Amino acid sequence: MFGLYITHPQVKIDAAVPVPEWGLSDVGVARARMAAAKPWVAQLRRIVSSGETKAIETAGILAAPSGVTVEIVEEMHENDRSATGFLPPPEFERAADRFFANPDESFNGWERAIDAQRRIVASVEHVLSTHDTGRPIAFVGHGGVGTLLKCHLEGRPIRRDRDQPHGGGNLYCFRLADRRLSCDWTPIEDWQGWM
Repeated sequence: MFGLYITHPQVKIDAAVPVPEWGLSDVGVARARMAAAKPWVAQLRRIVSSGETKAIETAGILAAPSGVTVEIVEEMHENDRSATGFLPPPEFERAADRFFANPDESFNGWERAIDAQRRIVASVEHVLSTHDTGRPIAFVGHGGVGTLLKCHLEGRPIRRDRDQPHGGGNLYCFRLADRRLSCDWTPIEDWQGWM
């Protein structure tokens, strides 16, 4: 059976609001609703979300077709960037490049990539340790830690070239039996389901 890692789609960027409290934009909500209309969403038997608002909102939209209750795992949050606060998009992209390129170092007080990777891998493995592998599950979270988890599942070093396409709202699928990827990043509204 399959597991998914799903990233939240587009958000309302507001420099006056802490990033973990940003919600989905109208575009993000529309994309999540398009995905929720796909047959694979109704197959989900468990949905586990980061505690950040944008992830919870995405998970809630995806949970409606299957009627499952969203579980919150706070440790699934995005890499901690609170030391710098909001960075304008061009500056953020440069910072993210450094985050992935130097996983053993902190960029201006950010959580190190290796630490964020350990945290997301441990969180997902903890959930899966008691999960019935015959039941599809989705983890809803963020691009940065989602990429770090993907690098781990692929047995590859941390690198940004494994990152999702710009804009968010993507997923990858992995087999629960052996944790091997069965598809690469795909927009949530385009994925056709597990094969």
